[in-house]
Amino acid sequence: MRELLAGLPDLAREARVTGDLDVAIAEIAYDSRKVEPGVLFAALRGSDTDGHRYLPQALDRGAVAALTEEPVADPRLGCNIVVPDARAALARVAAGFFRHPSLELGLIGVTGTKGKTTTSFLIEAVLAHAGRRTGLIGTVDLKVGDRRWRNPLHQTTPESLDVQRYLRQMVDAGVDWAVLETSSHALETHRVDGCAYDLAVITNVTHEHLEFHGTYDNYLAAKAKLFDRIVPEGGKAPPRPRAAIVNRDDPGAAMLLGRARAPEVTYGLSPGCDVRAEAIAASGRGLAFRLRSPWGDGPVRLPLLGEFNVSNALAAATIALALGLPLDDVAAGLAAFTGVPGRGQRIDRGQPFLVVVDYAHNPDSLARVLRLLRSVAPGRLIALFGSGGERDRAKRPLMGRVCAELADFGIFTDEDPRGEDREAILGEIAAGAAGAGWVRGRDFELIADRRAAIARAFALARAGDAVLLAGKGHENTIIYADGPIPWDEATEARAALDRGGHGNHDAEDGR
Repeated sequence: MRELLAGLPDLAREARVTGDLDVAIAEIAYDSRKVEPGVLFAALRGSDTDGHRYLPQALDRGAVAALTEEPVADPRLGCNIVVPDARAALARVAAGFFRHPSLELGLIGVTGTKGKTTTSFLIEAVLAHAGRRTGLIGTVDLKVGDRRWRNPLHQTTPESLDVQRYLRQMVDAGVDWAVLETSSHALETHRVDGCAYDLAVITNVTHEHLEFHGTYDNYLAAKAKLFDRIVPEGGKAPPRPRAAIVNRDDPGAAMLLGRARAPEVTYGLSPGCDVRAEAIAASGRGLAFRLRSPWGDGPVRLPLLGEFNVSNALAAATIALALGLPLDDVAAGLAAFTGVPGRGQRIDRGQPFLVVVDYAHNPDSLARVLRLLRSVAPGRLIALFGSGGERDRAKRPLMGRVCAELADFGIFTDEDPRGEDREAILGEIAAGAAGAGWVRGRDFELIADRRAAIARAFALARAGDAVLLAGKGHENTIIYADGPIPWDEATEARAALDRGGHGNHDAEDGR
């Protein structure tokens, strides 16, 4: 403990330390259930609970030290570090414990109200395609060198302890560049304190998440903190490229121009952008455009739907070009991109109709993806979705109405019923559809079993149609009253297409 604090002089000055500073720390934990003998337990206060309540359990399991905001009077505790803000202190302690890993690799941060996940995936994919050894920390996936797995918490940016642990694993695995999806919540709650970013992207800043930040100005200021964390020139050895990358088309992001103490590069569709797209063409197979930049011009093809993904691709291209990748390699990486699981993910088994898996689970996101599919599908639009139990009931009839207004046929099915009556949930969605003029049996069906519902949707689809499977996206379970069951929407869709005789295993889909 003495050695750890010696490396963190600022923390040592503000902390009140009692007990034995020579106690050996084997690991750090903020979840009492993960405490083992020799652990330093960090008692974090959250919106739902207070880690100080779990100190007895942590000590029962062998914790030898505690990072707290109030003194602990328990003879079993070897060392107590009392600080004003345990979450802020944990970030510094974690960085010190894992030997400041972000100083040993290149770190790219991506923030924005929308587009963070897709842009992060695109950056990692382009760099990996060009032969760089990569890491990724984000909402959907975690990647450390050759290992990649689904993020079990679906938290955009993990707690600081987990961020530093993953970064150390990346250094040990020989990762060249790590991509860290960085939320405004993370920037405000110290989860990325101690992270030395080299390049940072701000995709957009719109009027959302104000329930946390209070005002738009506070939200904008939180996003701007990412630029403050770009390492100063000469701050790493060997030095790496440094840049602050801004979507100039977005008014909120553009307000942050001039904030960074690093070279700024803009991207977008407008003529004044440093990196821009021209001659954009969209189809059911994806996007094509001509990229213009200070590093050269060239054609780009991207197998994603939605013109908004042009901006995400430009952000990724700007990062890659700023790192020195040739434009041809950047274009090849974008063309080979297989998509983000559950985010506008095309499923292609050779069937004559379009199948898209998307996480849309509220009226606005459902409307957005339905409008997108309407723009690329010449035939009918079939929408399959549900609504979570024990959650916002008011959105259910709204989603039914959206479906009736924007789709041609609806199939309402289980999402996460939890402890609610599954048929009652579907009935509330159906009420919204009926209120918009739809008739059950003619315009929509209620099929609670999601696997059967998917099979029915595909049986109804004809050449040129589009089928949207909405709500589950990248999630890996469906939650019922007696607990979760395993579920992977993309896998289920492929299996249903194969059973329906559409299985062409040479076809490529979005993961």
